[in-house]
Amino acid sequence: MTAPLVLGIETSCDETGVGLVRGHELLADAVASSVGEHARFGGVVPEVASRAHLEAMIPAFDRAVAAAGVRPGDIDAVAATAGPGLAGALLVGVAAAKAYALALGKPLYGVNHLAAHIAVDQLEHGTLPSPAVALLVSGGHSSLLLVPDVAAEVVPLGATIDDAAGEAYDKVARVLGLPFPGGPPIDKAARDGDPAAISFPRGKYHDKTLDFSFAGLKTAVARWVEARQAAGEPVPVADVAASFQEAVADVLTRKAVLACRAHGVADLIIGGGVAANSRLRALAACRCDEAGIRLRVPRPGLCTDNGAMVAALGAEIVSRGLPPSPLGIPADSSLPVSEVVVRATPGGRAAAG
Repeated sequence: MTAPLVLGIETSCDETGVGLVRGHELLADAVASSVGEHARFGGVVPEVASRAHLEAMIPAFDRAVAAAGVRPGDIDAVAATAGPGLAGALLVGVAAAKAYALALGKPLYGVNHLAAHIAVDQLEHGTLPSPAVALLVSGGHSSLLLVPDVAAEVVPLGATIDDAAGEAYDKVARVLGLPFPGGPPIDKAARDGDPAAISFPRGKYHDKTLDFSFAGLKTAVARWVEARQAAGEPVPVADVAASFQEAVADVLTRKAVLACRAHGVADLIIGGGVAANSRLRALAACRCDEAGIRLRVPRPGLCTDNGAMVAALGAEIVSRGLPPSPLGIPADSSLPVSEVVVRATPGGRAAAG
């Protein structure tokens, strides 16, 4: 029996993503990014992102359908990121998903953005191990999650208490005069630097929790650079980038391994935009190998926000025969990760998937 064809729509931040997935097979992944429009502001501007989603949605849908070689009528279910994310941006994606579901007469699934970042790994590495620990790292999130079942149960273990790791990358890049977003240019600059050149702080490194803190690290980098500039000395950009990146990767991978050990889990999944970082991937592989933990990290193109990840989670939910969301579901900018599927309208209480 052929698996259902699921349309996935992602608009939580500055990427308009439309994906088509059948089972664990990715058929199309159309992404339109508005990052260039935000670069001059040094960060994402919510209203600009929302308008960009409006302009990109239908063209992205058309590209995805054409790339997959299917017709809109072939779609069996529609999944959309209902939260968390930027409220206005989410509204565009949720409204589009409702329109497609209603027009096509297909069920709608409002799904959790963070759970989708976990589910996308199935498109590359097959069925997820159960249970697993997930480390999700992006511009808006730095979270450790216990994942007994990605379609029904995701348990928060720890999160950042201030800046997310990706946000710290953006702010440090600005201090160093590197372009936005900061992740790729810092990763590139760090290749020519010494990660041990500068001893930057590791927030919450020994506090015995699974939480993160990157605000102090960001501030420490800024003060170090300002001190060099005030003294009339050149700033060694490569060394600063490498030392900062090492501090981030050190904390993230240490806590991820601790989470696996604390919960007796032998599988770690890393997702989110920062999961594309070369040092994070390399250090995670080394530490997981030493700890006897199996590591799964999707290819970089699947780590950043995209429609494929939403379609992947939707396909998993549909395959279980779980009930769909009502057409009146809201976009929830603070949707907790424990709610994998939104099952209530604005007047009711959302139930966990």
